[in-house]
Amino acid sequence: MKQLKRLILIFAIAFAFFFISPAMFSGQFGPYDLMKNGDILDLVTPLVLIPLYWLLLWIGRDQGPSKTEGVVFMVLAALWVLGQGMHLAANSIEHLMSDMVGTDAQVLTYYYDEHLSHYMWHIGVMGLSALLIWRQWRNPFEGERSTLWIEGVSGLIYGLTFFLIIVEGQTANVGLPFAIIVAIAGLIWGRGKLRQQPILAFFWIGYLLATLFTIGWWIYWGDLIEFSDPIVGIIS
Repeated sequence: MKQLKRLILIFAIAFAFFFISPAMFSGQFGPYDLMKNGDILDLVTPLVLIPLYWLLLWIGRDQGPSKTEGVVFMVLAALWVLGQGMHLAANSIEHLMSDMVGTDAQVLTYYYDEHLSHYMWHIGVMGLSALLIWRQWRNPFEGERSTLWIEGVSGLIYGLTFFLIIVEGQTANVGLPFAIIVAIAGLIWGRGKLRQQPILAFFWIGYLLATLFTIGWWIYWGDLIEFSDPIVGIIS
């Protein structure tokens, strides 16, 4: 369990870094200035995060995932990577289309960048977390109990990041209901079991906090306004 808890923290930090930092590194990439520094980080994102998801599926288990669980993981990981890759390419290209606004090419690129890719990517995120929750639920740690502080810190990082990506990515219409479902399910069926199921505890805390952050943002602004909106001005 100790090894799993450390992995959860590593995953949460990596998840936050690779989802948030590309937007912060908007300078041009020196060796090839048509790309931005954030694009380079995005190239590495699935190479780091998908293996971490896979390790969370395996670690601390007497047996590996079943064939069904393995196939579900591959499908969800493929959806995750396809959405992330589509977003990377379309977003990078759209930065160069300021003089083409309204053309078919720009409208299609925007659709890939801001809509289709986000839904595919974020549904992959939610699906993989649901698979990990399911696997942990079926494989609790018998005879071991966690203090939950690592899961709490990790859940805070994950919940804040999930809130940021579904608001900025305009996918809160699916992300918020999913977070609410996980939060409610954890309250109903997870009580008394979280200390034996660190992955369940981690995601329950994360999605509970994401729910509270998102609803609070909605109440404060009267809408789920993006962080890049000029009214907010957090992301340029």
